[in-house]
Amino acid sequence: MLREYKDVMAEAITLRNVTKVFELPCERQTSLKAAVLSFRRPSARRLVALDDVTLSMGHGETVAIIGRNGSGKSTLLRIICRVYRQTEGAVEVDGRMSTLLDLGAGIEPELTGRENVYFNGAIMGLTAREIQAKFDRIVSFAELDKFIDAPAKTYSNGMLLRLGFSVAIETDPDILLVDEVLAVGDAAFQQKCYNRIREFQRSGRTIVVVTHNLDIVKDIATRAVWLDGGRVRVDGAPTDVVHEYLKAARVDQEEKLN
Repeated sequence: MLREYKDVMAEAITLRNVTKVFELPCERQTSLKAAVLSFRRPSARRLVALDDVTLSMGHGETVAIIGRNGSGKSTLLRIICRVYRQTEGAVEVDGRMSTLLDLGAGIEPELTGRENVYFNGAIMGLTAREIQAKFDRIVSFAELDKFIDAPAKTYSNGMLLRLGFSVAIETDPDILLVDEVLAVGDAAFQQKCYNRIREFQRSGRTIVVVTHNLDIVKDIATRAVWLDGGRVRVDGAPTDVVHEYLKAARVDQEEKLN
């Protein structure tokens, strides 16, 4: 059943002046001389992963976050879903979130697939009755009928991906956060996932996806955000943002060659 939103473009996710700083410990000293000299240096160095980021993502939008490795993309997702806490700024989320951030994230290896479905559903706030009503659909989509009562630690990477994605999208969230992991699956399951994502879009849900696959950005996103050095460099139509991103990459490559 398709969910209707009274205001399709109401804000689902809002970030106001969000900064995230990681304190990275210096290397342990291995000699007396190095230990003495280390008193002259700070005990930790600061890594600014996000720097004063302000973004709003509306209900019904599919927002692709792109950028080089280390640009702050995954940190942004983890702040939205409260895995990390921002150093400064505010984050507001309107709706129930489901996340697929790492292969096997949220999957307890000692539990069976069946137990993991109930465990993750409960974390998302579903009752046992609600999980039971969705259980067959989750298992069918994941193609794990024969393995659902086996411990998750016996699953292959592909099986973990199928279970994680199925739980994430079949538990009826308002907002889906995905970080690159779909690249792990085989071609047939990837296509199945993207077909399901399009159904998710048509029902007016919100998707935020981090990816290096620029074809996916142009294919499924309604908007793209290019993060560069922890800051928003370009925010707009996917084709325009991808064009600017690739143009900058070409300039950087030419400068390295010259």
